[in-house]
Amino acid sequence: MKILRASHMERCIGCHSCSLACARLVHKTLSWDRCGIRIASAGGLTTGFEAKTCLACDPAPCSLACPTEAMRQRKGGGVTYRSKLCIHCGQCAKACPVDAIFMSPDENAPYVCIHCGQCVNFCPQNCLEFTEKPTHPKQTGGSS
Repeated sequence: MKILRASHMERCIGCHSCSLACARLVHKTLSWDRCGIRIASAGGLTTGFEAKTCLACDPAPCSLACPTEAMRQRKGGGVTYRSKLCIHCGQCAKACPVDAIFMSPDENAPYVCIHCGQCVNFCPQNCLEFTEKPTHPKQTGGSS
């Protein structure tokens, strides 16, 4: 399973092309409030930028917190989102350990990265990559 990784944020110039690509291509809108990736200052102009995006948790705390199963665990990590089931309670956003679920202020709907990779092609600095999720081999008993 492939997931989005912001692995080269030291290159980021803060252009928000990735956020706008997500909003336009995935969510069919043109608003920074409706995208699954957010770019923000890492603490000032000289400290660069950071990307807030889903880490593809497994199990995903947001799916466990959702009372209607609008956010459902995706095999291998991350979630799928079903807007018709969402009651806009915000429990998913509160449960996210990295604040990567964004509640749209006008409709109070959650926006989360679905790991589609659309944003990667629009980053002029190649800060993002769409890679296979690392697998952690199951530990077996040690030798005696």
